[in-house]
Amino acid sequence: MAEKWTVADVMTLMEHWYPASTAESWDKVGLILGDPTRIVERIHLAVDPVSAVVDEAVNDGADMLITHHPLYLRGASFLPESDPKGSIVARLIRADIALFNAHTNADVAHDGVAYALADLVGLQDAEPLDHAGFDEEGRPIGLGRIGSVTPTTFGEFADLVAEVLPAGPTGLLVGGDEKARIETVAVSGGAGDHFLDTARAKGADVYLTADLRHHPASEHLEGGAPYLLCASHWASEWPWLPRLASKLRQAAEEANVEISVEVSTIVTEPWTSHRQIIPSRTTTSAPHGGLS
Repeated sequence: MAEKWTVADVMTLMEHWYPASTAESWDKVGLILGDPTRIVERIHLAVDPVSAVVDEAVNDGADMLITHHPLYLRGASFLPESDPKGSIVARLIRADIALFNAHTNADVAHDGVAYALADLVGLQDAEPLDHAGFDEEGRPIGLGRIGSVTPTTFGEFADLVAEVLPAGPTGLLVGGDEKARIETVAVSGGAGDHFLDTARAKGADVYLTADLRHHPASEHLEGGAPYLLCASHWASEWPWLPRLASKLRQAAEEANVEISVEVSTIVTEPWTSHRQIIPSRTTTSAPHGGLS
């Protein structure tokens, strides 16, 4: 007869893979709501604990929802259902679904968010971009990754990244000389302009991240490489979810536990579509940002 997992059992696995002690000091990770003794037969995985994801988890009959991002980073004194997050809490409680998250502790882990992004774009011999120590198996951990790719041009590598990342409404922004030869690539899932200097200091030819702001990116590129690839936040972190699903399924098989693990494919970007801007008559005489 197959064994059963509880929420606490799943939490034990997550703590082993992504210890809470490795999270950033400002972060909030762990069991957000739910009964640790609740039996878990269906787990739902997503990047964000937003309304559409909760609807999906409820409709799927999930017992536990694991997300990358926390529901709250700051305290809340009131949770009325008229508030979007209050509504999420109420719906999850009514459906008896536990909510758990692994955020920066999943970012730094050996087989975590940064590792998944590095592997997706073909980095070889990847090491943490910002080294934070070693896990209990002696493997280096830390935010971001830097490694090598088969020598190619920046434009060809940008095309590869655009092919393998999950599709979102904003696509992939490219900054730099697309004819330049590149070999060393740095990546960091999620908002990553705070690692621009680190990527340059470590000799990266290209830096792939998300949420790059205008001025830091512009000022950085004035100094040359690493050239920049700016993906959407969700797209840069979603590749971790299938890896987590695989780890959970393998652990369940080894423990003789029957469990279903589903990965949400809902794009949880705040943006819903993209428009190509068509120059108006007043701008066509000023190509490439020149004066009209």
